[in-house]
Amino acid sequence: MSVMLRALFATLLLLAVAPASAAEKHRLALQISDNDPIKMNAVLNVAANVSKYYSDKGEEVEIEIVAFNAGLHMLRADTSPVQPRLKSFKQGMPNVSFKACENTLEAMTRTEAKEPPLVENAERVKAGVVTLIELAEKGWTIVRP
Repeated sequence: MSVMLRALFATLLLLAVAPASAAEKHRLALQISDNDPIKMNAVLNVAANVSKYYSDKGEEVEIEIVAFNAGLHMLRADTSPVQPRLKSFKQGMPNVSFKACENTLEAMTRTEAKEPPLVENAERVKAGVVTLIELAEKGWTIVRP
């Protein structure tokens, strides 16, 4: 075996057994699809606990909370039972983002004859489930607490 080939083999072997770099960002998507304050608080608890865990280790984590169907109430400014917690996340955990399903928002708009207001830190996505699928395809961990 040539010296160059041996060096290449040794490099590949090191890469195969080397631990993931601490600089790599962990990625977690949390689903909320129920209008249930207990489940909404569970999602927020998971996000806070995961964020703290990695922060304490000096590692980065990106967390997206995706709300659709009845779970969109979590992100509605007029019906959210967890609004104070959402404000504290905005202030204290910039690594946690909130995604509101536009398909669900459009259905609620038709039913209520006006568009429901969203909390300030909610970002719109076309379809909540599609967002979860695409995040999973990119290697994100998807959890429904």
